[in-house]
Amino acid sequence: MSDAITVRLREVIAADLPMHFAQQCDPESSRMAAVASRDRPAFDAHWAKILVDPTVVIRTVLADGEPAGSVLSFVLDGQRQVGYWIAREHWGKGIATAALGQLLEDLPERPLFARVAADNHGSRRVLEHCGFQPVGEERDEDVRVLVLRLG
Repeated sequence: MSDAITVRLREVIAADLPMHFAQQCDPESSRMAAVASRDRPAFDAHWAKILVDPTVVIRTVLADGEPAGSVLSFVLDGQRQVGYWIAREHWGKGIATAALGQLLEDLPERPLFARVAADNHGSRRVLEHCGFQPVGEERDEDVRVLVLRLG
């Protein structure tokens, strides 16, 4: 018997939002993502905006049929970016790599960019497994951020 996890993407539904909110509230996840957590009103406003933005592609990540996170693409300063957020209990299982790989299949545009906190080695591995290569560094407040590119 195989213990491989089946990962698939689907449109975000309203029932997913409490899970996405809880994930971004996790202090360790927020630290690793170098993204500040939002309170519920700010979270709701942000998600209401991105869910109707035609330039944003966002999907809920399902692991063995259960919501485990999100994966998205958006345009920042004229460059198409990708990102993902996987619940901490699912880290290290290949879910982010599989989810990002599936998103990349649906995004014909190249190049694509991603930004990752320099000390987030797991996320950097996910991006490199999907073909992204480091192309630079930035500072976001006091966090060193690596810029990676695909294509």
